[in-house]
Amino acid sequence: YHYQKYYYVTHFLHYFFVFPDFMQMAVAHCMVHQIPASSFMLPCMSPNETSVIPLTAGVVASSPGLHREHGTTETNSLMLVAEESFLCCLWSETNANCSLYTAGMETKKFTSSEVSSFAPQQTGSWNIQCWTKGDLELFVCILKLSNKKSYLNGEFKINLLYLSLEDISTGSLKGNFMVTPCNGNGSDKYECHIPSLKLNYTYITWLNIINGVTLLQSPLMSVRPINIVKPESPLNLRLEMTDKGQLKICWSNPVLTPYPLQYEVKFSGNTTQNVVEIVIETSLIIGNMLVGSSYLVQVRCKSLHGTGFWSDWSTPYNLNTEDVMYFPPKILTSVGSNVSFHCLYNDKNKMILSKKIVWWLNLAEEIPERQYTLVNDRVSRVTLFNLNATKPRGKFFYNALYCCNQNRECHHRYAELYVVDVNINITCETDGYLTKMTCRWSANTNTLLVGSSLQLKYYRSSIYCSDFPSIPPKSEAKECHLQRNHYYECTFQPIFLLSGYTMWIEIKHQLGTLESPPTCVIPADVVKPFPPSNVKAEITKNIGLLNVSWTNPAFPNSDLKFQIRYSVNREEILWEIFEVSNAPTRSVMIKVLDLCVVYIVQVRCSGLDGLGYWSDWSKPAYTIVQDIQAPLRGPEFWRVINEDPIRKQKNVTLVWKPLMKNYSLCSVCGYIVKQHTSENITWTEYVTSGTTYTYPWMEDAHTITILAVNSVGASSMNFNLTLSQQMSTVNIVQSLSAYPVNSSCVILTWTLSPQMYVITSFVIEWKNLNEEEQMKWIRVAPNISKYYIYDHFILIEKYQFSLYPIFPEGVGNPKTTDEFIKDRSEKQNDAGLYVILPIVISSFVLLLGTLLISQQRMKKLFWEDVPNPKNCSWAQGVNFQKVWVSIMIRFLVWVYVFHTLTFSLKC
Repeated sequence: YHYQKYYYVTHFLHYFFVFPDFMQMAVAHCMVHQIPASSFMLPCMSPNETSVIPLTAGVVASSPGLHREHGTTETNSLMLVAEESFLCCLWSETNANCSLYTAGMETKKFTSSEVSSFAPQQTGSWNIQCWTKGDLELFVCILKLSNKKSYLNGEFKINLLYLSLEDISTGSLKGNFMVTPCNGNGSDKYECHIPSLKLNYTYITWLNIINGVTLLQSPLMSVRPINIVKPESPLNLRLEMTDKGQLKICWSNPVLTPYPLQYEVKFSGNTTQNVVEIVIETSLIIGNMLVGSSYLVQVRCKSLHGTGFWSDWSTPYNLNTEDVMYFPPKILTSVGSNVSFHCLYNDKNKMILSKKIVWWLNLAEEIPERQYTLVNDRVSRVTLFNLNATKPRGKFFYNALYCCNQNRECHHRYAELYVVDVNINITCETDGYLTKMTCRWSANTNTLLVGSSLQLKYYRSSIYCSDFPSIPPKSEAKECHLQRNHYYECTFQPIFLLSGYTMWIEIKHQLGTLESPPTCVIPADVVKPFPPSNVKAEITKNIGLLNVSWTNPAFPNSDLKFQIRYSVNREEILWEIFEVSNAPTRSVMIKVLDLCVVYIVQVRCSGLDGLGYWSDWSKPAYTIVQDIQAPLRGPEFWRVINEDPIRKQKNVTLVWKPLMKNYSLCSVCGYIVKQHTSENITWTEYVTSGTTYTYPWMEDAHTITILAVNSVGASSMNFNLTLSQQMSTVNIVQSLSAYPVNSSCVILTWTLSPQMYVITSFVIEWKNLNEEEQMKWIRVAPNISKYYIYDHFILIEKYQFSLYPIFPEGVGNPKTTDEFIKDRSEKQNDAGLYVILPIVISSFVLLLGTLLISQQRMKKLFWEDVPNPKNCSWAQGVNFQKVWVSIMIRFLVWVYVFHTLTFSLKC
């Protein structure tokens, strides 16, 4: 540094401050010093021992060429102060370079001996070290005052001024100089930064140091940031093993190194001297001399070619080869893969040969010897094939692999094996507008390791997908968000419909990275169309089919197939599916069973080629119940005749049952009662409500017909009933019996007498005589003689049952009964009983006679020799005659039970 007295002299300020040509002259006369890739000193002195001139406060700040912007100052002039001459030196560890500059910019080089003579005249010196940080974004200079004179009191204000040049050979130094302040820590140490570096530019720099009113100013210095980089320390030191069983220490490069590096590896032992080796690879094989000992290993790096600084030493790695060592100590892999572990076994500083090593899994299962490989005399390798997912065991999520000796003695250390199921299914669908593709996937968190992070990776090929997708070297990450349904979802927009998107899930953990099997998706093949719109449904008139119509979605334009689901609209929906491949008319007719109910209908669509997804179901459409056609037939009806003694006439009341919907199709708005007399006179009466109609019986014989009417028309098929005074006296029902089965069923049987009339049907009437309830009736077929009546019967009450024969000419005289027959079953089985009972009795007598005749033969059958009580102790006191009597009695009881059961079954 140079010290100069500062005067307010106009010509000095004009010469040095106003004209930037000084900079070009300085470069031309080799006044710029190169900043070395090491620490250096910058002492400055005056050959003619000029005195220090005070600097008036405010001169620099008030200079018109200075202004501040964003925390820095820039100026177009360089502030240098001199009288006749000044001397500036650049001292490094190897040499000293000094030059004398006059006000006329004449220069003179000094020899080393001359430089040494200037040393006593130093007014102060600074230790300086400058470098580019490993992130290649920041230039750093550290200044430390090493020789402070007594008149330099108080704190310093230091500014670093710089100018960046792309090509210094042009000699053009025009531009704005930037000024950045240097921060001190209060111990005469200051740090200056130049941010946002351009690595291959040349930076012209100098320092302005102000102490009170004293100005200290450095000569010009130049540097290319790429030449003085101090890299970051190597990372991730670890011990690995080669395929040949050799140990090697490995590390990872620091980030952002645009040039090759060299590495210095240091082994520090407790009892041995440090061992240092320089390599250009990111690993170093450890010799046998280091095996079996404990060391601390550190690595640092610097540029392989050119200048630069060594990085700081890495974090120490404790290399201990005194016990059992596994390589790798932990493995993270996926289901179905094969993995190998290496083992180096030192037992009490004694190496165990690899052929004497056995492997155990979880100390519970010995691994077969066929899975061992002897790498060398000291290293054994085991390979596990087709691995299954690791099942958690308490708080442990791995399988433990032990290396043991032949005596099954295992060291407490073990290797850890983590096997994760990475079969993650990724599904994608393209929206109906064909503008975006949404992909979803779900991972079973129970099988993932704690601390795992998942990310979807993808690669887009120019067109289509390969038959066997694989993970490409280049990929992009896609941000996916976890949804409430525990699915991850991410969206691609815009999309290329015919491009192939290869996707997989990357699972990152501190133990390693796993990838799910890749899947390839073409957006055009996974389209989920919008559902059809304007869905309408109706039951067609006259035809009676369910007609469904809709409007196709706007996209895609390709052919579509459709599914229609329909169901009766009720609380429990039971859907039926009807599919149509292509519907040019956008409608379909479906045959349904019930035409008189409300149907709910929905439609969805999909590509006709089978690719993609079904759309969502459309909004539901509902049918309206309406009359499809005229009723199929009229109602069944019956007549009730009441005598009116006052008017001396009979009144006929017609009663009919409401017509069911499957006959009315679908409603009945009224009934037409039509009467046709024997004189061929017809008259009608319209009944709008109710199911009864009463009129006086005026004609001797007349035929009645009741028609059902709805909004479409009247029924064409109807029941006829002829009422005739003459036919009402015809008796053909010979007997009528009522047999109660239970409180809900009564069997009615009847017999007919020989007759010459044609019977078209029977009508059964019944009512409770103890209560005033309405008479009930039912029409039955003419070819039966027994009918089950289902109703609620009170068996202790009295009921009346009547049977009317119906002829084409009229209604015959009924047969009536008001009693239940209780012993119906006995009477029905009398004939069978009379046949079965003699047979059973005859069989019984025959069996009894046979037993009596063959008593002796049966004794021989049971006992070959009847024991003599005198010779057999167990037979003494036994009455064998009573034994046979007991046997006969039991046999007779069995025959009786058999007869009783047979009789009961026949009844």
